Amino acid sequence: MPAPSLLSAQNLRYTPPGATAPVLDGISVSVATGDLIDVTGPSGAGKTTLLRAFARLLPNASCALALDDVPAADIPPREWRTRVALLPQVTSLQQGTIRQNLLLPWTLAIRTAESPPDDAQLTASLEGIGLGDLALDRDTARLSVGQAARISLLRVVLTRPEVLLLDEPDANLDDDSAAQVATLTQRFVADGGAVVRVRHLRRDGAATRRVRIESGSLVEVTPT
Repeated sequence: MPAPSLLSAQNLRYTPPGATAPVLDGISVSVATGDLIDVTGPSGAGKTTLLRAFARLLPNASCALALDDVPAADIPPREWRTRVALLPQVTSLQQGTIRQNLLLPWTLAIRTAESPPDDAQLTASLEGIGLGDLALDRDTARLSVGQAARISLLRVVLTRPEVLLLDEPDANLDDDSAAQVATLTQRFVADGGAVVRVRHLRRDGAATRRVRIESGSLVEVTPT
């Protein structure tokens, strides 16, 4: 019996402004708890567009989206984006310390009722991604590309979304940083989440499912 759907999209269609043909043309997909889905396809096929549609960042998209079988229309956009979190390919940290950046989500109005992680939790989280040697008061300007990428992902994971959308999370990273990103991603899934991530060249063998977008359609392929 298939696992219950956590995030679902039915008949997703999207044509960019000024375009004559849809990028996404009638795509239907279901994401279950425990899924780690790799989205592949040629450049320009619509992989990033698919993630943005899942995050409700494409107001002109035509689609029946649902989360835990509740239609998107019944979930306020701000709540949806706390439960379905998108990490774009090009991420940026704010000026300031690692601590300030990791705690940034708890400065937003939607999280005022939540208690942020304390220093002990933040330090343990850094150790979990191979950055235990970094002090919380370290300036983010002194981080490498790989360190900054891991901290950007950790910041999202600490907010405990239900679905994590990752746009080529290990692009331009060295092998060690990419392996740490993969480990954190797998841990998120093991803790009861689901991940949809765009992949290009590198494979880490972690995917439970692989799908390919081409000519506006989505096809399930066998994970390898």
